[in-house]
Amino acid sequence: MRQREAQDTRAEYRANDDTILAQAEAILRRRLERLGAITDPMQAADFLRMRLGGLEHEEFHVVFLDARHRIIAVEPLARGTVDGAEVHPREIVKAALAHNAAALILCHNHPSGNPEPSAADRALTARLKQSLALVDVRVLDHIVVAETCVSLAARGWV
Repeated sequence: MRQREAQDTRAEYRANDDTILAQAEAILRRRLERLGAITDPMQAADFLRMRLGGLEHEEFHVVFLDARHRIIAVEPLARGTVDGAEVHPREIVKAALAHNAAALILCHNHPSGNPEPSAADRALTARLKQSLALVDVRVLDHIVVAETCVSLAARGWV
């Protein structure tokens, strides 16, 4: 009986946390929309940390931007398990064209809490950058979200 009560309490906390995170994400989205454009990697990191920071599984999101780097849309394009998500370049290119994006920011989370980009993260970034260049869409950054965020562009890897 106590185990059931504990499960119910955890589910209630998770629901409350999800509500709070959704509200924080909405506030950050309004701030970014008010600013009109993403001009700083930290703006993007703060926004994306609210979207992905508390997830127990890996997700890959893309922020689609117009030519002035104003947000067109933000979409999750892959969902995985605790240690990976399969990302298909074809799907990213297709979504970028559907949004008529001129640029984009890639983002995924590391549920482990370690934001350090893996070799696979770097290879995927390079592959997506090549694929998107063929259709004149620029990759501005790839942000890895965990307890903190790491910008691959800030490290010179984009």
